[in-house]
Amino acid sequence: MTEPLLIAKSGDTELAILPGMANRHGLIAGATGTGKTVTLQSLAEQFSHAGVPVFMADVKGDLSGMCQPGGGNAKVAARVGLKALATACPVVF
Repeated sequence: MTEPLLIAKSGDTELAILPGMANRHGLIAGATGTGKTVTLQSLAEQFSHAGVPVFMADVKGDLSGMCQPGGGNAKVAARVGLKALATACPVVF
């Protein structure tokens, strides 16, 4: 069985989705600065590493950096905790 995909974490509480349940539509909504883009990037990265194609409408260009390896940004590293964002994902514009 495939491991659950981490969606969010707050303190000791984690929220995950089972990959078998991810074949439905989803909505990520919230106010400015609540982590919508980081959440979407994390989910898309996990699906990509699992070999699942992901379609994202990126009107503002916030997600286009997924085609480059991450790292070296202390603010981002602190936000995502110990998870390394060091690999690029295949992207088609």
